[in-house]
Amino acid sequence: MKIWANMLVQNEERYVWYAVMSVVNHVDKILVWDTGSTDKTVEIVKKAKKRFPEKIEFRQVVQKDIVHYTELRQQMFEATKADWMILVDGDEVWWDESLKKVVQIVKSNTGRKLESIVSRYRNVVGDIYHYQEETAGRYKINSVVGHLTIRAMSKSIKGLRFAKPHGQQGIFDSTGRLIQERDKKKRLFIEEIAYMHFTNMVRSENKSGDAKVPKRKMKLKYEIGKKFPLDYYYPEVFFRSRPLIVPSSWVKMSTAFFIKSALVTYPRQIKRRLVKGRSGY
Repeated sequence: MKIWANMLVQNEERYVWYAVMSVVNHVDKILVWDTGSTDKTVEIVKKAKKRFPEKIEFRQVVQKDIVHYTELRQQMFEATKADWMILVDGDEVWWDESLKKVVQIVKSNTGRKLESIVSRYRNVVGDIYHYQEETAGRYKINSVVGHLTIRAMSKSIKGLRFAKPHGQQGIFDSTGRLIQERDKKKRLFIEEIAYMHFTNMVRSENKSGDAKVPKRKMKLKYEIGKKFPLDYYYPEVFFRSRPLIVPSSWVKMSTAFFIKSALVTYPRQIKRRLVKGRSGY
């Protein structure tokens, strides 16, 4: 039973090292394709590949637009010569035990009908010391709503394909159903938080002025968030050695960011509670 990870990246210099290194020890291989980074992402991934030359397959490709991004996802999927695939973005950092559990579940279900695994994540906002409240997560799988997603899936699902442009992208089967809408008996839900998601953080100091390079919109969110307790157990990779080129993640939000966030955080939280009450979730 082979398990490969797929990572499609662009301008992820702040977290890509941690994302790759949190996964590489737990899978048989990880494909990392860069779609045109203009920051230090490529150099950082090459540093990771130097440590794991046999497990990291790195490729630089050209992304024409958001539709082509989805096509690249599909090409990567087709290049994955494994039984299961784990999707990992360059801003997702896993805990060791979480990924070990996913791998163990996959391997213990050999010959069974398990198709996918649902994982929860902690959505970081402001800085690494704060996270977004769970009521802000609106994704729904198996009647559960929150910060959750399907990251591990079997390649045995007939006609599995990526479709729709980046930002609306989904994974469908041969009948056009999203994989989260398939038989829930073939889908396992893991309750524990599996990884930290830094999608709403500054992830690159890209200063390129090259008009030929597609500009990537980063989803910086002005929100204070809830504070992690002082004894919070962060993913282990943050405490391991790293090349000097890799930025530290232990940076606090600026005063200006805090002030701007404070103006919008509490009205936003009230609105979420009202929406939750009306929806019944």
